[in-house]
Amino acid sequence: MSFLIVQEISKTYKPSASVEVTALAKTDLTFKQGEFAVISGPSGSGKTTLLNMIGGLDAPTTGKVILNDVILTDLKEKELALQRLQHIGFIFQAYNLIPVLTAEENIEYILILQGVNPKERKERVKVIAEKLGIYELLNKRPNEMSGGQQQRVAVARAVVSHPALILADEPTANLDSQSGENLLKLMADLNREQKITIIFSSHDPMVIGKAKRHIVLKDGKIASDKK
Repeated sequence: MSFLIVQEISKTYKPSASVEVTALAKTDLTFKQGEFAVISGPSGSGKTTLLNMIGGLDAPTTGKVILNDVILTDLKEKELALQRLQHIGFIFQAYNLIPVLTAEENIEYILILQGVNPKERKERVKVIAEKLGIYELLNKRPNEMSGGQQQRVAVARAVVSHPALILADEPTANLDSQSGENLLKLMADLNREQKITIIFSSHDPMVIGKAKRHIVLKDGKIASDKK
């Protein structure tokens, strides 16, 4: 049984009345729970567009996204936001940490939105921070951390809520090779231990090499899909 279904998804933009750009043509994909996959392709191939539509951050022009039998593309914005909050974790290339908050506050923010009580919040932040090796950073703000440290905080924020799906958009792009390798090992461990489905968007050979499934996009279409 499929955990995630992408059904004839397409996305077109009209930058002007006479011009229409197809970012993604009719695309079909299915993912089983616990997959560790990467979507690659040249710049402009539709990687980030596809990831954003899977996560409900962008609406497709046509098609459906179904997560755990819920048709995300049929939901109103409030219902969609609730699905994202409860089931999907995001890791962005630019980290997207809140600059005025400490690492601990950034990590626990989603738990506050979920209504988790303070005692459990503190415990879950402590556990994930220790696992990711950032416990000593919890009182620091983003501008006091290196890029690799900020990305680990972003990973902690994505997984602390125990999502079923994590979407990672070019997570190693701003990291040196050692930090990137460490990040991938951490995510592979999370995938194996917690059965979290993880889908990367990346052209990093290191990410592609670690993934168990490699989907290649070209000109908004699937060029290959290898497991």
